[in-house]
Amino acid sequence: MSIRPVKHLRQATPALEGAGVRLDRAFGFETEGGFDPFLLLDDFRNERPEDYLAGFPWHPHRGIETISYVLAGTVEHGDSLGNQGTIAAGDIQWMTAGSGIIHQEMPKGDSDGRMHGFQLWANLPAALKMTPPRYQEVKSKDIPVVTEDDGTQARIVCGEFWGRRGPVEGIAADPVYIDVSVPPGRRKILPVTTTHHAFAYVFSGGGIFRDSSAPRAVPTEGGSLADSLRHAEATNRSLVLFDRGDEIIVQAGKEGMRFLLVSGQPLREPVAWHGPVVMNTQQELQEAFRDLDQGTFLR
Repeated sequence: MSIRPVKHLRQATPALEGAGVRLDRAFGFETEGGFDPFLLLDDFRNERPEDYLAGFPWHPHRGIETISYVLAGTVEHGDSLGNQGTIAAGDIQWMTAGSGIIHQEMPKGDSDGRMHGFQLWANLPAALKMTPPRYQEVKSKDIPVVTEDDGTQARIVCGEFWGRRGPVEGIAADPVYIDVSVPPGRRKILPVTTTHHAFAYVFSGGGIFRDSSAPRAVPTEGGSLADSLRHAEATNRSLVLFDRGDEIIVQAGKEGMRFLLVSGQPLREPVAWHGPVVMNTQQELQEAFRDLDQGTFLR
């Protein structure tokens, strides 16, 4: 077995998206190869309705998949195909934009005004960029939950983990997407497919991701860590990018730790990207926006 060392550690940064939604961006709009096939991860959590109610009005997507995971509040959605609905706490919506879709997402808080969720963007390979759009919407009750004897728990959204398989299927990058909770003080070894790129995003508590044979890593100026570090302390809103291997070790702190663990098969294809449209070449990107201008974006 090979423990994955920590390649990079950093904190999510504040961002303003949609019609004025305040959120934290874990990563996005960059060329760091270690995230391939993933493009962006946003953490939208807030207790002030004025910071999220404006939402994400009608906007296009082409060439990617968007994965929305709600923890508190609800998100109402609609699209150019006539689909509409609401995802609530614990629910997942996995949208394959493919050849093109125009949709909107409007967050609503819970009874206390709280809103919390994540949106992850995954790239589509060139052969599937222009596939017909589709949705996979999964309710909380249909997401498998596995609890180990030590109290560690995993909600399995997609892929196979601890002998169970998540309900989202047929995704090009063969991803594994799980929501992991580790009790206070517990040390846990978690499997990760060797050929996948992998990252963790901590959203509650904190702890240490480590290779137990390595000394403690020291943050560089600005709070990030240099490449190929083997041991990193992660707190709330920390993003941890792992190097190669087939397992990760996590040691939860005194408050326990909850994080997303996401991995996927890298596409290793060129990326031409502008906002919500991701293609392989600048010519394809220009064609997409020309389609938008000419009213031929939807196929």
